[in-house]
Amino acid sequence: MPDAHMEDAYDPDQNEEEKRQVRKTYRDLTKRLDEGQTNMHDVTADGLADIIREADDNYAKVRAPQEATLDSQVLLAASKMGAQKARAMKSGAGAFDVDEFVAKLITYMGGKRTIGDDGDVGDGIDEDEYLDWDKIGRKAMAKSRRVPVMSFMLGPLSIEQKKRAPIKRAKLERNEADRKKPQEIREEDIQRAENETTKNVIQLEKILGEEGRVNLFRFVVNPQDFAQSVENIFYLSFLIRDGKVAFEYDEDTQEPFIYACSVPEEEDYAQGLRKQQLVLEFDVETWRRSIEVFNITKSMVPQRPAAKTKLGDKWYG
Repeated sequence: MPDAHMEDAYDPDQNEEEKRQVRKTYRDLTKRLDEGQTNMHDVTADGLADIIREADDNYAKVRAPQEATLDSQVLLAASKMGAQKARAMKSGAGAFDVDEFVAKLITYMGGKRTIGDDGDVGDGIDEDEYLDWDKIGRKAMAKSRRVPVMSFMLGPLSIEQKKRAPIKRAKLERNEADRKKPQEIREEDIQRAENETTKNVIQLEKILGEEGRVNLFRFVVNPQDFAQSVENIFYLSFLIRDGKVAFEYDEDTQEPFIYACSVPEEEDYAQGLRKQQLVLEFDVETWRRSIEVFNITKSMVPQRPAAKTKLGDKWYG
């Protein structure tokens, strides 16, 4: 005999026909509830209870999350309809009176009727007494054992949330003398940055001409400075773009190499030479890995002083 708990377990191999029947039942129940939302008189309290019982019986066949979701949708729609019917419920000749219900509830839990200074009669408790919530709790457990969540605990008592009054902040009055104009970037500042780049590119070209064919990482990597390693790759890209440096991959050693070369002429391109682009990903992990793999202890490109940029009348490092 199978374990009772295993009957409710997830079953990915559930019979497809049974799954279709479960979904069809939930769709029919949802349709009945939707029609009841349009016309509340079409679904009575007994009819709503029948829908919940059918959904409960159908849930015994649920074995997958998709069908369980349909079950939750039916229960949610049924609870909304039940709340609407409770609000529209008639008690005798008049509508359901929330205040009267709360007053009776307080009295049932041990509260006492009080008379205020203005003569109004109300329900309340003494300061040293407490309402017997266990008493009403036992009544509620006879009807439902569902754990109450915050929305159910508040109930339909129209509790208004306290709104925090907006804090008025005094406007900060600025002294005109303290205002500062944004610094202007002049044309000579941009020209200075371009000259710095050109100088560094020429330096790399000279070093590479002296070294000859060299491993790409051994040339650009500065083991003490990741930022300058990135700058070396940036400056090297200008030399490769202008055709002054060639890049190749050695199949035997499986290493990338670069070397100085003559700038191609128009005749070279006419004979089939093509320009090719390469995107090189270089992050901190690649930088550290290249130092370890190629045992780089010293930078081939001398360490440059920290770059400074002049904006307006000030220099920034």
